[in-house]
Amino acid sequence: MIVEAKRMNKISEYFFSKKMKEISHLEDEGINVINLGIGNPDLLPPNGVIQKMKEASELYHANAYQSYIGIEELRIAISNWYWKLYQVRIDSNYEILPLIGSKEGVMHISMSYLNRGDKVLIPDPGYPTYSSISHLLEADIIYYDLYEKKNWIPNVQYMMENKNMYNVKMMWINYPHMPTGATINLEKLEEIVFFAKKNNILLVHDNPYSFILNDRRPLSIFNIKGAKDIAIELNSLSKSYNMPGWRIGMVIGKKEFIYNIAKAKSQMDSGMYYPIQIGAIEAMKNHDEWFEKLNIEYYKRRKIIWKICDYLNLKYSVKSCGIFVWAKIVDHEISDYIWSDNFLRKYHIFITPGSIFGNNGNGYVRFSMCCPIKILEKAKNRIFS
Repeated sequence: MIVEAKRMNKISEYFFSKKMKEISHLEDEGINVINLGIGNPDLLPPNGVIQKMKEASELYHANAYQSYIGIEELRIAISNWYWKLYQVRIDSNYEILPLIGSKEGVMHISMSYLNRGDKVLIPDPGYPTYSSISHLLEADIIYYDLYEKKNWIPNVQYMMENKNMYNVKMMWINYPHMPTGATINLEKLEEIVFFAKKNNILLVHDNPYSFILNDRRPLSIFNIKGAKDIAIELNSLSKSYNMPGWRIGMVIGKKEFIYNIAKAKSQMDSGMYYPIQIGAIEAMKNHDEWFEKLNIEYYKRRKIIWKICDYLNLKYSVKSCGIFVWAKIVDHEISDYIWSDNFLRKYHIFITPGSIFGNNGNGYVRFSMCCPIKILEKAKNRIFS
């Protein structure tokens, strides 16, 4: 028998991959399941984007291998986008690496900087992929706690006093935060940058939710003076411009960081499809009016989910942002996994149990807003009837 690598024992199949198989089985039995679990934008990208992509696909060089670092026009567009929306200057020649989705960037960054036995700081709750890839690379994970009473912001003073920072190589942060939707201000972000500098830690800010239902000024890690010395940032067009399946992401950082990450990335793909790069350039020309229109739609959707939460006696923050509603099960005597499974069986509606994001997600559930209003109303009616 051919045995899998031992590192595979440290991870399991992605939760949503398993759940989609279960939902598919239910639908094969004739049960209509409403999926409010996955953050998969259902809306179209800005007008003109698909047309630009179609036109680009007819060019003679469209199907050729592309540059590992993206076409120059895309990197310039990303640089302009960062200046327009974050007021951050980025050198398009050296400080930007386009990615085939920011999720792959988690792997590329980790491969570029984590050795076996290196320690990595990961938020609890947080994006499960941070942990999975760290396990695959046989790094040692130190989870740092995020709590609702602390607005899901790390207590860096506690970490400095109570966590062993020896051999900590990397720290993941993510604001606006997934799954909770919590935001962070400049002062708290500055504290984290100072902590990373003091302990010589590579700080990675995963930043794909800046513009969705965010009443604050969108922040980049590079709004903090000196952050470029020790920080890099992931971003994506998936949520901002409704392009999740197009796989358009980017990593931003100083020249040395980007060069090293590009070395790893160049071993794994042969560049992003040219028409997709052209589509991304067109999308990033859309700013204020686009996000205003997008958020009007998400406001309407969120109101329906809030009504559902009120009916179910789930508590939520009206200040959260992003494409999810994170809600606490107030009167729960069972785990959020069982609560979510019971909810699926009773109403044929899938929502995500909070525990998949870490121990501190226990007792919470997450609703996705990536569903048309008509379907959300249908879900509400199922529950209220």
